[in-house]
Amino acid sequence: MGDPERWLEEHGDYLFRYARRRLSSDELAEDAVQEVFLAALKAQERFTGSSTVRTWLTGILKHKIVDIIRHQYREVTAPRSSDPDNEDDWEALFDKSGHWAETARDWGDPVSELERSRLREALDECFMRLKPNLAQIFSLRELSGLSNDEICKALDITATNAWVMLHRARLFLRECLDMRI
Repeated sequence: MGDPERWLEEHGDYLFRYARRRLSSDELAEDAVQEVFLAALKAQERFTGSSTVRTWLTGILKHKIVDIIRHQYREVTAPRSSDPDNEDDWEALFDKSGHWAETARDWGDPVSELERSRLREALDECFMRLKPNLAQIFSLRELSGLSNDEICKALDITATNAWVMLHRARLFLRECLDMRI
């Protein structure tokens, strides 16, 4: 299972980056990672070893991130004033008919968002498993949008080599995603 005392050293940076990408806040990401380690310490006897420690910790982190996001959406921030009991501040939140003055933002389709989130996570995991040269060329083409000629010049490779490497990267990602989704 690994030594719990080494979890932070071995997995802390990865978990922080993972949380930071999803929460867009260093503070929230730090809090989430701390909560993960506390939860993992409490639940370490239930860890079966059917996955790696990093995968197990990432699974816990996913749940913590969902909790943080739910909390953010449920939290209503009241206007700040010097007097917390001032009714005018509270009245400003509602229109004359008693409805919210500002409409709530669209939450979208939670099922679709969950599927996109799972796809993103699977793609991140698969991308991390790509050979470095394939990951580099795939990033240049698909993420940076460079043309084949620009890639060939940047990497000092032939056009045929570039196409073969892109094909291999896409094929690997496709197979990897098929196994994870």
